[in-house]
Amino acid sequence: MPGVTVHGMDIGKWLARQRTPKVWQALTDGQRERLAQLGIVPSAPEPEKLAKPSTMLLGAFEKGVAALTQYKAREGSLTVPRGHVEQLEDGTEVKLGVWIMNQKGSRAKLTTDKLQQLADLELDWAEV
Repeated sequence: MPGVTVHGMDIGKWLARQRTPKVWQALTDGQRERLAQLGIVPSAPEPEKLAKPSTMLLGAFEKGVAALTQYKAREGSLTVPRGHVEQLEDGTEVKLGVWIMNQKGSRAKLTTDKLQQLADLELDWAEV
């Protein structure tokens, strides 16, 4: 069922966005009061995910490996289009196709540990 639109705006999407905790807090008191009068309340914040470690403190190589691991799990292969951008669970975006090409171009300079991490993922340099 298509959403209700007013002046080209999807009201359902707009309402869902207003209810997110981040946007709700950014509203003025008057805006929150008017929404509350209509029975609109903020959504409960999503519980923090403790199982997955944050990639915020990782370096570029580690983020690339995390993105490549995630891509392989989802797609079942390591054939990544050059322009592909992989978004990690914490919102970090990795230009994965470019990252792979950069690793290939500098593989002679990669440490044994980094080469092993890529080998563990079964990255085939001939296919890259």
